[in-house]
Amino acid sequence: MAVVSAGAFLAGSPASAQSVPELGVVAMATASDPALVAAGAYGGLRTSLRTRVSAAALAGVSGREAAWRGELLIHFLLNPTRRVGAGVYGAGGVAVVGGPVDQGYVVLTLGVEARPGAPSGWFVEAGVGGGARLAVGYRWRRLPAGWQGF
Repeated sequence: MAVVSAGAFLAGSPASAQSVPELGVVAMATASDPALVAAGAYGGLRTSLRTRVSAAALAGVSGREAAWRGELLIHFLLNPTRRVGAGVYGAGGVAVVGGPVDQGYVVLTLGVEARPGAPSGWFVEAGVGGGARLAVGYRWRRLPAGWQGF
């Protein structure tokens, strides 16, 4: 369902001059059985003023074995143009995990990000998806010249 929704957002995205690509790094821990601690790369695309589609690829350890996690999320941003202070967002989607446990999960999370309308900022997310889920990271955005939002 989330993959179909992500496809609909991408297919209906505005002209590329209006979309905002994002790249970043992320570290994540989940309280699954066994617990997972991983870090990796993040990529996102703001498909409208308040929506973002993101993907993350992480590698780490689960129990005492190597593991990986991939995520595809759709975000809804409450304060997308703030250049100072923090903005809040919610996200949902799917995750797949490989390692000691090969499993898929539904992910729901709430996040706070610094300066969502600026070229870069940190983020923190808490939610569920393979147990309790906590993620922290940093995003860099390529904003169009004179960007004030879409």
